[in-house]
Amino acid sequence: MKNSSKKNFSRKNNQEYKKNSDFGYYSKNINRSEKNERLLNNSAKNKNVENSNNNNTFSSYKRRKPTFKSNKEFSNNNPDNYQEFTKRNFDDWIWGKHSVYEALITKRAINRIWCTSEIFSSDKFYILLKDLKSEGILIEEVSWNRLSQITNGAAHQGVALQLACSKTISLEHLIDFSKHNCANPIILALDGITDPHNVGAIIRSAEAFDCKGIIIPQRRSAGLTGTVAKVAAGALEHLQVSRVVNLNRAIEELKKYGFLVVGLSGDGQLSISNFLEKAPLVIIVGSEDKGISLLTQKKCDFLLSIPLKGKTSSLNASVAAAISLFHLTSK
Repeated sequence: MKNSSKKNFSRKNNQEYKKNSDFGYYSKNINRSEKNERLLNNSAKNKNVENSNNNNTFSSYKRRKPTFKSNKEFSNNNPDNYQEFTKRNFDDWIWGKHSVYEALITKRAINRIWCTSEIFSSDKFYILLKDLKSEGILIEEVSWNRLSQITNGAAHQGVALQLACSKTISLEHLIDFSKHNCANPIILALDGITDPHNVGAIIRSAEAFDCKGIIIPQRRSAGLTGTVAKVAAGALEHLQVSRVVNLNRAIEELKKYGFLVVGLSGDGQLSISNFLEKAPLVIIVGSEDKGISLLTQKKCDFLLSIPLKGKTSSLNASVAAAISLFHLTSK
C-alpha cells in the first residue's frame, strides 16, 4: 500500500508538472536560470545600444565641430556684433579698391570702414585712412576671411565701407556753430548707445527742441545709418553731428569753451526740475543698461535725475533725452 501510494503521488506530481509545463510554468531553479539568461541578453543589447549611441554622438560632434569653430572665429569683441549676424541691406555698402578709393577722394559721408592690413601698404590708402580716422570715422582692421564673412563672400579686395546718411563735422566746427547761433547752446553727447532706433529718436527730439548739435563717439555707438535716418524722420538733415575719437577728451575740450557738462543718471542727487544754471550745456545720455560710464561721470559738473512717480525704475534713453531737453530749454 505504501509503495503504491508513493507511486501514485509521484505519478500525480509528474502529471501536474507536465500540465504546468504546458502553460510555461517552471521550477524556481529553472526560473532563476532563465532570468539570468534574460539579464545577460538585455545587458548585451543595452551595451550595443550604448556603443552605437556613443559612436553616433562622437560622429555628430565631429560634424558639428567645424561649424562651432567658424562661429567662434566669426565672433569678435566688437559691440556691433549683433548687427553683423543679421541680414544686411548692402544698398549703402561699397567694396573693392577702386570703388572705395573713389568714394574716399570724393568726400562722401562714411559711417565705417573695414580693411585688411595689406591696404596700409598702399601710400594713397594709408594717407586717406589716417585722415579719416582723425575725423572720427571708425576704421577696423580685420582678416581677409573676416571681411569675406562681413560682405557675404563678395570680391572685396581687402577693403569695404558703409556710407553714412549725413556728413559729420569736427568738434571745433560744432563748437563754433553752436556759439555763433545761440548765447547758451545745448549739445547732446551719446555715451554707449548702440541701438540705431534710440539714436534716431534722440536726433529727432534734439532737433525739435532746438539742440545745436550731437556728439557721437567713434566706438560703442551706432553710426548714422539708414535706420537712424529713417527713425529721425528728416531731423538729421537739420542737425549738426560730430563724431569724435574719444568722448572724454571731447568733454575736456568743451569745458575749455565754457560748457557745463550735465549727465543724466538715475543716481543723480539733483532733480532736473531744480537745475537752474544758465550756461552753454552739454547733456550726456548713457545707455539703458549701463548708463554713463564711470570715467565720464567723473568729468560731469552735475549729475541730474528725472524724478519718477510710478513703479517703473528707469526710462528709455530717447525718452530721457526728450524729457531733459524739454526741462532745460523751457527755463
